[in-house]
Amino acid sequence: MNPLVNYFRNLHEIHSSQAAVKETSYYGTLETLLNEIGKTLKPRVRCIINLRNQGAGLPDGGLFNVDQFQKNQELEPFTAIFPERGAIEIKGTKEDIKKIAASEQVQKYWQKYGQVLVTNYRDFLLIGRNSQGQPVELEAYSLAPSEAEFWLKTSNPSKFAAEHGDSLLEYLKRVLLQAAPITSPADVAWFLASYARDAKARLEHHSDLPALANIRQALENALGIKFEREQGNKFFRSTLVQTLFYGLFSAWVLWHKQNLNREDKEDKFDWKSAAHHLHVPMLAILFEQIAAPSKLKSLGLVEVLNWTGAALNRVRREEFFRQFDEGQAVQYFYEPFLQAFDPDLRKELGVWYTPPEIVRYMVARVDRVLREELNIEDGLANPDVYILDPCCGTGAYLVEVLRYITDTLQENGAGALAMALVKKAAIERIFGFEILTAPFVVAHLQLGLFLQSLGVPLIEDSERVGIYLTNALTGWQPPDEESKQKIQQLQLSFPELNKEREAADEVKRGKPILVILGNPPYNAFAGTSPAEEAGLVEVYKQGLISDWGIKKFNLDELYVRFFRLAERCISENTGKGVVCYISNFSYLGDPSFVVMRQRFLQEFDRLWFDCLNGDSRETGKLTPEGNPDPSVFSTQYNKEGIRVGTTIGLMVRKEVRNKNVDVYFRHFWGVAKREQLLDSLNNQDFDALYQVSNPEQSNRYSFRPSDVSSHYLAWPKLTDLSDEAPITGYKENRGYSFIDSDKTILSERISKYFDQNVSWEELASLNTGLTKNAARFDAKKARDKVLKLRKKFNPQMLLPYLLRPYEVKWCYYTQIRPLWNESRPSLFIHQFQGNSFLVSRPAGVASPEGIPFYFTNCLGDFDFIRGHAYHFPIRLRQNSEKVNTEDNTQGKLFDSSNFNSPSIKANLSEKSRQYLNQLGINNIDENIENASLIWLHSLAIGYSPLYLRENADGIRQDFPRIPLPNSQELLIKSAQLGQAIASLLDTENPVIGVTKKPTPALQKIALISCTDGGNLNPDKGDLIINVGWGHGGKNGVTMPGKGKAIARQYTTAEMSVISPEMRKLLGTTTYDIYLNDRAYWQNIPSRVWEYTIGGYQVIKKWLSYREEKLLGRGLTIAEVQEVSEMTRRITAIILLESDLDDNYQNIKTAVYSF
Repeated sequence: MNPLVNYFRNLHEIHSSQAAVKETSYYGTLETLLNEIGKTLKPRVRCIINLRNQGAGLPDGGLFNVDQFQKNQELEPFTAIFPERGAIEIKGTKEDIKKIAASEQVQKYWQKYGQVLVTNYRDFLLIGRNSQGQPVELEAYSLAPSEAEFWLKTSNPSKFAAEHGDSLLEYLKRVLLQAAPITSPADVAWFLASYARDAKARLEHHSDLPALANIRQALENALGIKFEREQGNKFFRSTLVQTLFYGLFSAWVLWHKQNLNREDKEDKFDWKSAAHHLHVPMLAILFEQIAAPSKLKSLGLVEVLNWTGAALNRVRREEFFRQFDEGQAVQYFYEPFLQAFDPDLRKELGVWYTPPEIVRYMVARVDRVLREELNIEDGLANPDVYILDPCCGTGAYLVEVLRYITDTLQENGAGALAMALVKKAAIERIFGFEILTAPFVVAHLQLGLFLQSLGVPLIEDSERVGIYLTNALTGWQPPDEESKQKIQQLQLSFPELNKEREAADEVKRGKPILVILGNPPYNAFAGTSPAEEAGLVEVYKQGLISDWGIKKFNLDELYVRFFRLAERCISENTGKGVVCYISNFSYLGDPSFVVMRQRFLQEFDRLWFDCLNGDSRETGKLTPEGNPDPSVFSTQYNKEGIRVGTTIGLMVRKEVRNKNVDVYFRHFWGVAKREQLLDSLNNQDFDALYQVSNPEQSNRYSFRPSDVSSHYLAWPKLTDLSDEAPITGYKENRGYSFIDSDKTILSERISKYFDQNVSWEELASLNTGLTKNAARFDAKKARDKVLKLRKKFNPQMLLPYLLRPYEVKWCYYTQIRPLWNESRPSLFIHQFQGNSFLVSRPAGVASPEGIPFYFTNCLGDFDFIRGHAYHFPIRLRQNSEKVNTEDNTQGKLFDSSNFNSPSIKANLSEKSRQYLNQLGINNIDENIENASLIWLHSLAIGYSPLYLRENADGIRQDFPRIPLPNSQELLIKSAQLGQAIASLLDTENPVIGVTKKPTPALQKIALISCTDGGNLNPDKGDLIINVGWGHGGKNGVTMPGKGKAIARQYTTAEMSVISPEMRKLLGTTTYDIYLNDRAYWQNIPSRVWEYTIGGYQVIKKWLSYREEKLLGRGLTIAEVQEVSEMTRRITAIILLESDLDDNYQNIKTAVYSF
């Protein structure tokens, strides 16, 4: 619980008792608050009430560094400890804080202890020393202007705590740390972040002031973005505060550097003159707009900045700058600052920080390509090479480019002019664009410090490096009339910001950019709404539907726009050059990016891709061997890294184009990827490190190397076999409100939702997704619509729902929009008795993916196969028969009496029908067995391990291709195998010999057991899962855990019922899978345990959602039996693999020419 809530509650309870004395009765409450805060600090700080007399009287309390206790025990166990962090003077709530502070007693304490925290429980005042060693009031905090108002507010502790939020906690943290020396960058970062949080809280109370509105409008006009909704407001305020504090820190660093060489050294930094030290006019004026006294007073920030200035003046600068590596300022200061200031924002802005190894590698590769491919002898150091980082963040790439240029010039013997040439490059031909003000400040500081370290600082007011605050994605073309009006408005209100825009536009339209490199953002920042940016990526969408049949795609991520920007700049503007980005790796092979890849192959001559993997969804951040494969962005400063896999793409366009395009690809895996990248730079023959890729139409121009046989490409795709395009599964997206494992509970919940007599408040008290807003879902409006339509709960709409492989739940299906996120009427029309669906996906996204096929007669979830579950109905209910879920006629969908009606036909293309006819198979629409033959045959082929191995690359690139046998006999035999697989996937019906009267071998599989050999008692918690199979992740996502799986050899009893041939298929070892320390499923063979369908390790995935902390209960007996039955079904599938492989081999040698 929030320690402030406890503080206010305890104070109120003691006060309300009428039994307390005005001062000492509340000591314990204050002590608890200070200790709760103190234990979060490093080292921890401890408050002790009622200190002994050490020569200045008896302080009410003292603040100690806990390390003092241990040291005292070792050195002087009987000597009183001196309160290192100061003394405390406490009076009753009626007393005036200023009078207490001025008292003779406080003066005595101050003289003895150097620092005193004075409080009357509602006000706090810290007394310390000034630079002359005299007492001075430092920071103060007030909770209420009067005693009466204070006690009134304590009656609602939660509300009172919410009013003061982090502000009081931050204040008290600073008090507890005030006496500690500030020597390290991390210390400075923490203090500044603490003050910044206080400033942000004050801004939130003054969000409607004109001072903020003017800055906001100017930035929106200049950058072409909108800070929308509350997220946008929060982001704007946060960015503004960061700019203010980064500006202060930058000015302080520059002041110190300049002060070192001055004869009239200044002892103290004056924050009010900070703008004087910032070399960029636009930056100085922006800082002044925020920090001008007239603005600060109205924003309530003067006090906070006074404190901040005082903290900076407490820093032991000699020690600080000995630790502060100017080349690593982001890691040494800004990362800790952002982590302390706003951890959530830091996650969003993790892209600010690119690990130095990545930066060095990319810059070195660009330099080499300039020399070797474009014949530019000095590479980046050539004065004709113009370089742009269009999303420069804190300037890491630009600093590294300057460092590279420095080394080259020194190697070339530039002598005493080398550094002047580096400075000239930084000002005239090395450019960075940044849209966010905070990293923009950091970038200028980084480059300024780098030049200063070379002995060529920016000293003239007119000198600035080429980093501009601008939207990199706009301004490349002359402005239209609307833009001209905004420019005129900007010139009137913020002429410096308009000059910044003009300078950036000059680079965009007037400089021959030859190199574009960097780390483009992957997503737009929350709450900001960039304009459509002139349809930048429309060219990558042309033909996706008409030529490639790709109807669902997402090309609107920001990094795609930056690729288009770079491609256009190099191919259309300069005609030659280099692009080098580290980005999301989806574009390497994802079908949605096929046109984008085509463009790259047309516009560039040589392309290299370093695939750095580390994707959480595709590979689970594991190498092919199962070892850790973290993101390359995972460092000691940012251990989480990022979720998506990444790649470094390097592309060069020559002035005289090559006849053929060369594409090179290599993988990096494991924990040493960054070091391996750098080591690879030492190779003379760099191309030899890569595989050669062969992008072509058949593989959708994939940049990933693939080995696809010609015979595989001759087989028809699943989509060639069907008459109707496959349809993606259902999306509920309502927090499983319409889905439940318990049909009765689901029925009761939905009945209430449709009940006219149940109020909104009663529904909200159930705390389900039905009363929570979500994307495209206004919960209250949706309920009002249901009531207005007077729709009633329909028990016929409680239907089996396939959530994941082998995991069937109940759902309540309705097409009333927007109750389900996607109710898929076009799919549900085919949901009738006797019909089934073959399910696959358009491309493999998981690794390992396992089996990319499924077969079901249930409603299937959108993602029950990774890469999205596309349903191929076996039979189609034609659209001539309208299906209306709104008038309760849905029951006829499950009526077998009209099963063979003319409105139902087989889902087979014309070529598929011709094929069956040639084999002598007719009555395709009337006979369900004949209508199912091709689909069941496809299922049998899809479950053949040999088929999956031989054609892995081809299967991964697209919908799988299926060889069709050239005889009726082979087709029927294959379909019979497919029917066996379908039965084993169908959890709603028993399978003789497997789940019902299992064979002796299967009886021993997944046998629920007790560690002591006794019986399990569900009532005593024996069926609780608590060994870590799953845990809650970000945004409520369930993440799999390690759990407890014990590998072992088969027992003699198990061996006696499993033949050598079976062991060869099932694996030579087996597992015991534990629920807890008492219950386990005995004997799950290794291949069964590892069996993966659609990217999900089936049994482990099932378990991950059943951890007690997530489920809120133990398993039922039926659920325990469900695992045993699931395991036996998978075992039976694996035992069919020899037959499945033989079937595939026989068909492969007798293929029908489709």
